[in-house]
Amino acid sequence: MKSYRKKPVEIEAVQWDGTAPAASSIVDWMLAGGGTARFVDYDPDSEANPYLDVETLEGTMRASVGDWVIRGVKGEFYPCKPDIFAATYDAVRRDETRARTLAASQGAA
Repeated sequence: MKSYRKKPVEIEAVQWDGTAPAASSIVDWMLAGGGTARFVDYDPDSEANPYLDVETLEGTMRASVGDWVIRGVKGEFYPCKPDIFAATYDAVRRDETRARTLAASQGAA
């Protein structure tokens, strides 16, 4: 069996705090990016905590309070548990992003 390392890619992500205003902001962000999500504040059948139903390439996935919603490298959206997010991603400083964008644009010229 071979070993593989995940390529370093930049993604956009937001952690949901469980509030309706934050859910609205995430849903708006997803809609603007071509995604779909639905906020469920209270489910009387299951008495579940608030959640977001996120439409992914694999179907509907649920984001719970504290989960991250990620826009991947191809524009796809999906939820991610906080422990997996912390083990997989580091914050990118804005100056790093600008430097990479500038280098890419100069290389394409």
